[in-house]
Amino acid sequence: MTSRANRQADSSAPSAAGVRTLVVGPYPSDRAAAKRSSGAPGGRSPEARLAEAEGLAAAIEVDVIAAELVALARITPATYLGSGKVRELAERIKSEDIELVIMDCALSPVQQRNLEKAFTAKVIDRTGLILEIFGRRARTREGALQVELAHLAYQKSRLVRSWTHLERQRGGFGFLGGPGETQIETDRRLIQERMVRIERELEGVKKTRGLHRKVRSDAPFPTVALVGYTNAGKSSLFNRLSGAQVAAKDLLFATLDPTLRGVRLPHGAKIMLSDTVGFISDLPTSLVTSFRATLEEVLVADVVLHVRDLAHEDAEAQSADVEAILTELGIDPSDHQRLMEVWNKVDLLDEDARASLENTARRRRGADRPVLVSALTGEGLEFLLQGLEDRLAAGHPTMRILLAPEDGAGLNWIYETLEVLDRSSEPDGSIRLAVRAPQDQVGRILRRFPDAVLEAKSARRSRRAAG
Repeated sequence: MTSRANRQADSSAPSAAGVRTLVVGPYPSDRAAAKRSSGAPGGRSPEARLAEAEGLAAAIEVDVIAAELVALARITPATYLGSGKVRELAERIKSEDIELVIMDCALSPVQQRNLEKAFTAKVIDRTGLILEIFGRRARTREGALQVELAHLAYQKSRLVRSWTHLERQRGGFGFLGGPGETQIETDRRLIQERMVRIERELEGVKKTRGLHRKVRSDAPFPTVALVGYTNAGKSSLFNRLSGAQVAAKDLLFATLDPTLRGVRLPHGAKIMLSDTVGFISDLPTSLVTSFRATLEEVLVADVVLHVRDLAHEDAEAQSADVEAILTELGIDPSDHQRLMEVWNKVDLLDEDARASLENTARRRRGADRPVLVSALTGEGLEFLLQGLEDRLAAGHPTMRILLAPEDGAGLNWIYETLEVLDRSSEPDGSIRLAVRAPQDQVGRILRRFPDAVLEAKSARRSRRAAG
């Protein structure tokens, strides 16, 4: 029995590992792209897009036999590709015993079904592939629910009974599993009911996260969120800064579930650092919607660190993709006081490229200036932490408080809730403290410690903010 027959015998196999796969990149031809007044999304070359698609395929451990670029003059409604290219690929699929075809585009249900008929092989599009990866990477209950919700929304439109004959020829695999008989027998009403239940559960998760955030804000510790293109090095940077052991691999979407850790800044202040799912070009809208609860950590963050892989040939295009998603989430990429660029992987650059990058960074002024780091070697992290401290201090006035020797409760409250910058003791045992506090906590501090003094510089800044 062939390897294909062996896999077909077990249609419930949980993994796509070893499945013979062809990756197809059907991108607009130069002429078609010129007519649209834009090339590939974010200015990315077709070769780079195809390489990324191969990387996504590698993330589910399929055996990529070949990857083929297809220049499209136009999209064919029935099959996406032209009829001649469909016949050509069908012959190749048959001769090379291909079992799975990954189309790096968004296919309609009709296009997917027609290609499967023509290829007599399983076909998934970019959305399906990303869902497959997310299904494998979710480790928490929340992550699994979000993936399932996005998956159900995707499959709801693909309940097509005419696929049954294909499923008899070849079994499904992995998270998506294809439109197998279980899916076909499940009607839209049952799927919708399941989606409603998941949304209710996620609403509960959202409320719990909201309570946790309220506890943190009452503490309060400023929050800093890491965002960036997938595989930009966010998790490696997170581990370097926090001492955590979050999985950090040279693999697309190595991190899916958000992680929070406390980090100390140079002067001792504590922040909460959040690692989040990586972004990617053409991220399906259903995924952005499903993962909104997770991405709320980004929405409420005091500072957002946009981690960029400057050693990547498509660094600019990746940055544009991230900024587009941030805009969709309601975060202004031009708000440089809140959004801070971190140019990662400088250790991979040669001397000339490194010098050019440093000159580019120096030409930027103020909050717009990026920080060059290497999460792998730790280079530049002290400048990153100092930059974070400076940004957070801009919105946190400095106050002077004199505590009576017996006010142990007050001293404990200060250390629990404020950033203590300096402490000294007076001859009579009184404790003099310099603290930094969030703007919205100033009134609360003055009510508790009426003799507290707001430093002149901070007071002017506070009046400007109020006015």
